[in-house]
Amino acid sequence: MRDVQLTLRVPGVDAAEAYDRISDFARYPDLVDVVRSVTVHPAGDGEPEVSDWEVYFRNGILRWTEEDIKDAPGLKIDFEQVDGDFDSFDGAWTLTREADGCQVRFAATFDFGIPSLAGILDPIAERVLKETIARIVAALLPGVEVVGDEATADALARSQGRVEPVGIGAV
Repeated sequence: MRDVQLTLRVPGVDAAEAYDRISDFARYPDLVDVVRSVTVHPAGDGEPEVSDWEVYFRNGILRWTEEDIKDAPGLKIDFEQVDGDFDSFDGAWTLTREADGCQVRFAATFDFGIPSLAGILDPIAERVLKETIARIVAALLPGVEVVGDEATADALARSQGRVEPVGIGAV
């Protein structure tokens, strides 16, 4: 099992507005190229929403179906895979109000169910997941700042064209 946690600060945006935008999963394929498709099946009375996901990963496509329990007043979305390519995948989006905006926290646990490849696949999947979440939230909300994760902050800045690459081979 791999735990992934990412915290984003969003100055100047109300937590309820941020929640409304983040909870619109069907928009995600329009925001980042990694997300191939998301099909949302609206919830019935007392039932969780169900969403089907296809995400590009390495040389293929990861597919899964998850149940999404959306709690707008509580500013939280819990999700759990019910079918798909992961052995397990679950987590939550949690938003909190701040004096000058809000904070978005994404936390997930996943397991591909292939112990012999966990040392290779898990770190890659964690990095891709964090970078993708950061890019999605940045596309939905202005001024997003990554909190406490320099590698993800740098990746987000590069994806937005705010940082020139440096190092060996850089011109």
